[in-house]
Amino acid sequence: MKVNVWNTILQLSKERGVETDVIVNAIKESLQVASSKYFTHNEKINVSFVPEKGELRVYTVKKVSKEMKNPSTEISVEDAKEITDSAEIGNPIEIDLPSDTLGRIAAKAAKKVIFQKVRDAELEKTYNLFAPRLGEIVTGVLRIFESNKNMILEVNKTDVFFPYQEMLPNEEFKRGDRVKALIIAVLKDDKGPQIVVSRTDPRFLGKLLELETPEIADGNIEIKEIVRQPGERAKVAVFSKEKDIDPIGACIGVRGNRILAISNELQGEKIDIIEWSDNTIMYAKFALSPAKVGKVFILNNKEKIMQAIVPKDQLSLAIGKKGINVKLASKLVGWRIEIKQE
Repeated sequence: MKVNVWNTILQLSKERGVETDVIVNAIKESLQVASSKYFTHNEKINVSFVPEKGELRVYTVKKVSKEMKNPSTEISVEDAKEITDSAEIGNPIEIDLPSDTLGRIAAKAAKKVIFQKVRDAELEKTYNLFAPRLGEIVTGVLRIFESNKNMILEVNKTDVFFPYQEMLPNEEFKRGDRVKALIIAVLKDDKGPQIVVSRTDPRFLGKLLELETPEIADGNIEIKEIVRQPGERAKVAVFSKEKDIDPIGACIGVRGNRILAISNELQGEKIDIIEWSDNTIMYAKFALSPAKVGKVFILNNKEKIMQAIVPKDQLSLAIGKKGINVKLASKLVGWRIEIKQE
């Protein structure tokens, strides 16, 4: 049977970015399933499909038998003679699906099953495209507001899930806004891959620093730790592998231009860049920046509790608004820091 679907296959392949072999195999599979309604004895169904030539054939092979015992592999002499006069007992005979039935099945397959297969291939392609980009920053256009305040961004013609809890506090967006966020998950489920992005994840700040600071991008400065109170304050511990590179100055930039650009992106979030140290006492002093700390003592080594002594005029800075500064410093160092006035 001549079926001119090659142009349709080429068009689908081009529009959806799916290989022609995937579409051809989808057609074959759908024809095998659909034709089982005609071949009702569990016959082995063969599909011969050469789309470039427009040739399509669905058939089964049975042996001509005088006493038919297995209808899935045998055909009676009388039935075989109706197909071909040359049918003889013991010989195989090919039984084609009738042209009108084949035409109907082919049309339905092209509309339903093929598109499902193409969609499956598209979803797999989407997953393979985004899975290696886990931890990267993407920019998407806000398309949909959901009833639970979650949002959908469009990134490279793909829907990306932006949960409400991954937004910065007091952030407001409107449809059509361009939103920059970090890919934190690429999940597979029955409906296809789900790409999840965040603006509150500490890694988002790390990637922004990497984009703004060439010394981080080329590996001369290493980000050791990041802690955040999203939208309010963050602390980033950095370490320079080169003695002649100032890690703090490089991250802040000339007149603070680099860190200011990042702070603006994060709705004014204050960012403390501190020098990492393997000396816990020194590291704790640095972590309490911007406060100037007098001394730090270890109170309980087992429970990891230390005390920082600060001048009176540095007390509020050391503690921070709502205790955020000392809370973040403690989290950064991995010790509970208690503040005491000098």
